[in-house]
Amino acid sequence: MVARDNAPADPDPQAQAMNARLRAVAQSRDQAAFADLFRFYAPRIKSYLRRLGTEDTVAEELAQETMLAVWSKAAAFDPERAGASTWIFTIARNLRIDRLRHERRPEIDPDDPDLVVDPAPPADEALETGRREQRVRDALTHLPPDQARVVALSFFEDVPHAEIASRLDVPLGTVKSRMRLAMGRIKALLGESR
Repeated sequence: MVARDNAPADPDPQAQAMNARLRAVAQSRDQAAFADLFRFYAPRIKSYLRRLGTEDTVAEELAQETMLAVWSKAAAFDPERAGASTWIFTIARNLRIDRLRHERRPEIDPDDPDLVVDPAPPADEALETGRREQRVRDALTHLPPDQARVVALSFFEDVPHAEIASRLDVPLGTVKSRMRLAMGRIKALLGESR
């Protein structure tokens, strides 16, 4: 018998059987059909995941998760879009990707000292800090404008000295000199010894 060029190929009988079993699970929650699917696909899924580099125990877990998803999502299977095998292996692949993403994202430890907010300072300390900051601000108003500008850029805007020199179009030594003079004057205004 000679096949015609336009004739469709005979569908794979095993693929047809798996499609039918998956439809039976979707339509009537047929446990026997699901058991057949499980026996057929679970070892193949595990083998597929192992070939992708998944550890044996993780591959076993993902194979079981895949088959659980097949049971719970069987109604979403559409044989017009894909065969049972493609649909099931896509679920396995997606579960593996989800697992990899989760493993690469570190768990947040709420007890990590870096994440614990510092307690508010006692009221008397906060009041003293506020007073000290106000005295410094007042002292800054007594500086010559060129020194005040250098101090403001350095301490309030956190600009490095080299960049301050560039912004003000002055030599780096001038910036350092202005900073040293300003600090001396602020200490004197605050009544601190040099």
